[in-house]
Amino acid sequence: MNEQEQAVGRTVGAVLGGIARTLQSEPDVESTLAAIVKGAVDHVNGAEYAGISLVERGRKVRTVAPTDGLVATIDEVQYRTGQGPCLDAIAEHQVFRISDLTTEKRWPTFTSKAAAIGVRSMLSFRLFVSEATLGSLNLYASARDVFNDQAADDGRMFATHAAIALAGAQTEERLHVALERRDVIGTAKGILMQRHNVDAVQAFAMLVDASQATNVKLYEVALWLVGHRGEV
Repeated sequence: MNEQEQAVGRTVGAVLGGIARTLQSEPDVESTLAAIVKGAVDHVNGAEYAGISLVERGRKVRTVAPTDGLVATIDEVQYRTGQGPCLDAIAEHQVFRISDLTTEKRWPTFTSKAAAIGVRSMLSFRLFVSEATLGSLNLYASARDVFNDQAADDGRMFATHAAIALAGAQTEERLHVALERRDVIGTAKGILMQRHNVDAVQAFAMLVDASQATNVKLYEVALWLVGHRGEV
C-alpha cells in the first residue's frame, strides 16, 4: 500500500469513527439506516445512490432508507426476478462489483431491466456480525466503471461499521419493544387486580385465559384492556 492509499485509509477510518459515534445517538433503526446510506454516498468515491436490502423474519428482503426512489425501483426488480448482486451478497457472503450493467452476464433478467432504469455501476456488500447476515449495503452510479479498488475497499470498511451499528440498533429496539410490552402487561394486571380484587398471579392468569379464549396474543389483550379500562 503506497502513501496515498494509506492517507485515504486514515481519512476513511476517521470519517467512519465519526459516523459510528453519530449513529449511537440515533433514536431508532430507521434513523440509523438513513445515516448509514447518507454516509456511504458522501464518503465512498463514485457512489451516487445507496440503500440497504434488509433481511427480515422468514428471510424476506426489503429495501430500507434508499437515498433516491431509483434505488427502491432497481431493488424491486431484483426481488421480483430473484436475481441480482444485492441478493447474492446476502446469500453467498461476497462483495459484488459491477462495472457495466449493459454488459454484465451473471444476472441477465435483472441487468437488462436495471440498465434501462439508468444505473450502470453497482457495489454490494454483505452486512453481517459473526455468522448472522443482516442484509446488504448497496451503492449505485449512473456511469460505467465508476467503482475502483479503492472504492471497494472503502465500501467494505463502511459496511463493517454499518453492520455493527445496525446490529446494535436492532438489539436496542428489540429491548425497547420488550420493555414496552412488559409495562403494558403490568398495567393490565394492575387494572384487573384493582377491579376484581385478585393478586398478580391471578390477574396474569386472567390475561392468559382471555388470550387463549379469543385467540389473540397476550400483549394485544393487555393493550386492549389498558385502552378500554373504563369499560371493564
